[in-house]
Amino acid sequence: MMNFITWICRILVGVLFIISGLIKANDPIGFSIKLNEYFTVFGMEWLHPITVGLSMFICVFEVACGVAAITGFKAKLNSLLLLLMIVFFTFLTFYSAYFNKVTDCGCFGDAIKLTPWQSFTKDIVLLILILPIFIMRNKIKDALPPKLNFTLVTLFTVLATAFTVYCYMHLPVKDFRPYAIGKNILKQMEVPEGAQVDVYATILKYKNLKTNVIKEFTQDEYMKSKLWEDTLTWAWDTTISKLVTKGYTPPIHDFKIQSQDGSTDYTNDILTTKGYTFLVICYDITKTTTAVQTNINALAQGLQKANVPIYGISASPYSLVDNFRHVHQIMYEYYSCDETALKTMIRSNPGIILLKEGTVVNMWHANDVPTIDEIQATYLAK
Repeated sequence: MMNFITWICRILVGVLFIISGLIKANDPIGFSIKLNEYFTVFGMEWLHPITVGLSMFICVFEVACGVAAITGFKAKLNSLLLLLMIVFFTFLTFYSAYFNKVTDCGCFGDAIKLTPWQSFTKDIVLLILILPIFIMRNKIKDALPPKLNFTLVTLFTVLATAFTVYCYMHLPVKDFRPYAIGKNILKQMEVPEGAQVDVYATILKYKNLKTNVIKEFTQDEYMKSKLWEDTLTWAWDTTISKLVTKGYTPPIHDFKIQSQDGSTDYTNDILTTKGYTFLVICYDITKTTTAVQTNINALAQGLQKANVPIYGISASPYSLVDNFRHVHQIMYEYYSCDETALKTMIRSNPGIILLKEGTVVNMWHANDVPTIDEIQATYLAK
């Protein structure tokens, strides 16, 4: 009976680890951004430079452990690795949930969004499934001949590595983000009629003059206690608004294209432009891949001759952007946008997005910058 339970646990754990690893491998840049959030929370910013490589390693490692769990390959070692991983992840998700530090664990990338407490619950379930595997590790036998088991684990490891490297060098094969091809950005920013709105409560903070303790009161509590009458005991400290009920949040809620000084909003103008519009996304000018700028300039020159608008968008300060434009002889204007929004739009710095009246038609990684001839043949000639 125990062997049967262990087998079921191996299948479930293996499948979950493979799926989780492949989803993250599909978007290694997105997963690295999530790792950066965790490292910042724990004061480990020194790890930021290696997060991309680390994210790719974790993805491949999860897939390999998942396949090994199903096949029974190196059961003693693999069960220990699975247990150590899930204990670590359980601590991480509990910390995030309890202290509300990271609002999305990134366990399944952008494909399945989990709240911190949902992530913690998921890890508890996985821990329960992994424990029988660890307890029965000495009795687990290879599901296939040892050489075939080794070949399968190696094959999946190589394929997962190739897959995540491809997605890093280009773009995610499957885009789960709200800026994916086919999505209309304006519609993704809309709040449906009748949708729940955020509900806030006014909280009054009063200091107890006898104990120096600051206590919070709702408006009802404040009126019932009549604190204003007891000036010898209570003194007003501050008034705050506290979120009571979270309302509907549109998929895109932090996207705003502005002039470099922030004085003018161009979001609606750009997203409602008739025909095609190209956006060159450089979320951080200091980290952008400058080697491809010549190709982008050639594309921009051809687009301007064809009367197709092209704009640069960055989160970097105006002085850096202006210097970058002069150094690289960039003819198109640069506007400003939130860095997080730009990182979400496209996993490349720089990256190119083609819009048609606010709808994402296509996007290109820095390694895949199209030529004006390709654009003419595919889009403008139609």
